[in-house]
Amino acid sequence: MEATGTDEVEKIKSKFMSAWNNMKYSWVLKTKTYFSRNSPVFLLGKCYHFKSDESGELSTEGSNFDKINTEISGNVEEFRKDFISRIWLTYREEFPQIKGSALTTDCGWGCTLRTGQMLLAQGLMLHFLGRAWVWPDALDIENSDSESWTAHTVKKLTASLEASLTAEREPKILSHHQERTLRRDCGDSEMRNEVYHRKIISWFGDSPLAAFGLHQLIEYGKKSGKIAGDWYGPAVVAHILRKAVEEARDPELQGVTVYVAQDCTVYSSDVIDRQCSFMDSGETDTKAVIILVPVRLGGERTNMDYLEFVKGILSLEYCVGIIGGKPKQSYYFAGFQDDSLIYMDPHYCQSFVDVSIKDFPLESFHCPSPKKMSFKKMDPSCTIGFYCRTVQDFEKASEEITKVSPSKSVPSRPSTWKAQVEVYLGPKMLKSSSKEKYPLFTFVKGHSRDYDFASSPLHEENDLFSEDEKKRLKRFSTEEFVLL
Repeated sequence: MEATGTDEVEKIKSKFMSAWNNMKYSWVLKTKTYFSRNSPVFLLGKCYHFKSDESGELSTEGSNFDKINTEISGNVEEFRKDFISRIWLTYREEFPQIKGSALTTDCGWGCTLRTGQMLLAQGLMLHFLGRAWVWPDALDIENSDSESWTAHTVKKLTASLEASLTAEREPKILSHHQERTLRRDCGDSEMRNEVYHRKIISWFGDSPLAAFGLHQLIEYGKKSGKIAGDWYGPAVVAHILRKAVEEARDPELQGVTVYVAQDCTVYSSDVIDRQCSFMDSGETDTKAVIILVPVRLGGERTNMDYLEFVKGILSLEYCVGIIGGKPKQSYYFAGFQDDSLIYMDPHYCQSFVDVSIKDFPLESFHCPSPKKMSFKKMDPSCTIGFYCRTVQDFEKASEEITKVSPSKSVPSRPSTWKAQVEVYLGPKMLKSSSKEKYPLFTFVKGHSRDYDFASSPLHEENDLFSEDEKKRLKRFSTEEFVLL
């Protein structure tokens, strides 16, 4: 009975948290975001220029955008339709209880998992639908009135506290039989696209059975020492997403893999090995790859020197966004205008949606209004994502990323000693002791094993560290990254 009582208290606490976060963040969603008509807007590799000069050309003065292959589109409505078509994943409440906890909501702690889901969802949208796809009903979404949102929240809270607990729902994701039936009934590409649109969202449903749902991600996070209710950093989420894709059993997902960069280094041969595998028949099985690169854009605060680099990344057709945000408040960055980043905010707590139901409502999975934030307010810890359908795409992407890198000098191998130096001296000492610039991350030919990190000084001297230093070293491997 005591345990049951504790569960009841935890559930009531989580409901109050949901209500508080709804009232706290709902006005933000309603707040208007202003865009300049005189500056281009970039969204995941597409450029929208709302006002052209007499020649109709996009001005690229003061930037390296002329080096980047981007698609230039025209008016505000096209931008809105493109933005709203991205999948928006937010806090949810009243979903099936998370295993090993009393939680039925991720309100207040799951924002980085949600932004990680959004990044992965964009990669899957590129894979199954392509970058040109937009949701036909995107512009039908209306911004709800913030007062009605708040009133609705209080009403739901009161009803929840007064109602007796009911049996948990166990929703199921769309079955293979259901999808085959839907496909058989789909006679044109638009219907086929809508099947995949719903299918992708169903993979992120708040159900224990959903491949990339919150319940599954938390299970994988336990291996990193995280549990439901903890705050997850962008580097840990990158590894959780990799594991989730590896373990996914849906046949549709066998053509996608995830690679997470090590020590800010992408090893080309390791990526290609993930993309290409030899089958018993002698044929080559190829996969698309989503590359995740955890980085840090400065020390305690984001270094403004990296602004142009981040702009360049978000301008690439291969980019699937950035898991980042403000300190302890994660956002999904998808574009920019001038020195402001464009993002989707996961902090609005919505009701559980059973995505196993035919024709489940899609509106709550699409954000009606983009938000902007000054780059200087960005937390330096983030994870950058790219999608490459083929090996050729990967090779081209590595070239394009190198073009926008803030440093021309790319070392032939990663400087792992810098992490060790920082353990002893700290990032400020390292920065002040050297004027040499390093790129945020590098592409290195070969496999990671070619550099024999098992015998590197960082590992050889690990036993010489004090317990406090070992804790700091462990922190580098998860949240803090190597400062370059």
